[in-house]
Amino acid sequence: MTQSETGSSTISPEDRDPRRKRILYRCWHRGMKEMDLLLGGFAKATIDDLNEEELVELEYILTAHDQDLYAWMTGRKPLPEEWDGPLYRRIIAFHADLSA
Repeated sequence: MTQSETGSSTISPEDRDPRRKRILYRCWHRGMKEMDLLLGGFAKATIDDLNEEELVELEYILTAHDQDLYAWMTGRKPLPEEWDGPLYRRIIAFHADLSA
């Protein structure tokens, strides 16, 4: 399986570790379709390449309420400092690159 087939690295879904599977599922099943697309799209493309620190930050991001997270990601509300981290910025850049 290639990166273009999965949108991620060459690890097949069956071989992915349980933690990454759980995070990927949570990214695609947020409750708000917009957040499913924002987090799920990013996770699908990068989940197998994230290091431990990035996985921890993504798990933290997943604890935010969808309405708040969506408002921060779309710029409708300022991002509180405690939520601002390298992975959050990478998610924003990922989607900015897609829309450019």
